[in-house]
Amino acid sequence: MGKVLVFGSFVVDLMSRTPHLPVPGETVKGSVFKMGPGGKGFNQGVAAHKAGADLVMVTKLGKDTFGNVALETMKNLKMNADYIFQTDEAETGAALIMVDENSSQNEIVVVLGSCNQITDQEVDSLSSVLEESEYLLTQLETNVSAVERIVALAEKKGVKVILNPAPVQKISDTVLSKIDIITPNEVEAEILTGIPVTDEENAKKAADWFMDKGVKSVIITLGGRGVYVASEEKRKLIPSFKVNAIDTTGAGDAFNGGLVTALAEGKDLFEASRFANALAALAVQKIGTTPSMPIRSEIEAFLETSRYQES
Repeated sequence: MGKVLVFGSFVVDLMSRTPHLPVPGETVKGSVFKMGPGGKGFNQGVAAHKAGADLVMVTKLGKDTFGNVALETMKNLKMNADYIFQTDEAETGAALIMVDENSSQNEIVVVLGSCNQITDQEVDSLSSVLEESEYLLTQLETNVSAVERIVALAEKKGVKVILNPAPVQKISDTVLSKIDIITPNEVEAEILTGIPVTDEENAKKAADWFMDKGVKSVIITLGGRGVYVASEEKRKLIPSFKVNAIDTTGAGDAFNGGLVTALAEGKDLFEASRFANALAALAVQKIGTTPSMPIRSEIEAFLETSRYQES
């Protein structure tokens, strides 16, 4: 199995469940409040770690109570914390999450704090551990300068780069040309390409747009419809598993963590996407983000019992 380096954000999730999401000016009584570890990078790292990846997690924390949440979580999960940066100059980030308990839809506001201030020197200090890695998984929830620098460093060292372009923002052609696999959802794909991903044909067009920019493979997650997977040799819509979703907040992060784990184990892009689908299907049946990520035995049992439920 190849080593995986996950480079990304950590924030503390402050989550409330409500009968419906409020409209501007409305106050809604919530039914549940939970505080716990989160952030796209951290969620993806925990998903990969619990799924069995040989993982190095990289993020940046403030020296504060919320930062301690990350360190305590990593200690409890026996995750390597050797590459966690800390600073006195910024607070650890936070995400305010509201979840509609009837539809499972959510609204999120993220204040990134310290993980939005990763320096060039900190990125450069990862050179040796990156050299030992087969895959880099990153997102756009840290400062863009740090993402651009780690991607360039990975390319130079021959490390395969997976970019989850969320929160969505403009990505330079220079960065796109260095990406091995990009994993937008349908909304992110439309914003980046200008092509509404309403069906499989438009998913193909959006994938072509990315590949014309130099991206080698494209995976567009389509929620309940599954994922559209495009490589240079093959294209396929892989259906989702049918489950009763309770909280979809961390579904994309679960998918990305599962994807990089399966790829590092030697699965091909399509097998890895099915594995990632299973991980996400399990995660959305629980409340929360990081705490909802399943362990490897749960994923394998689910794949075994659910193989005939795909349509």
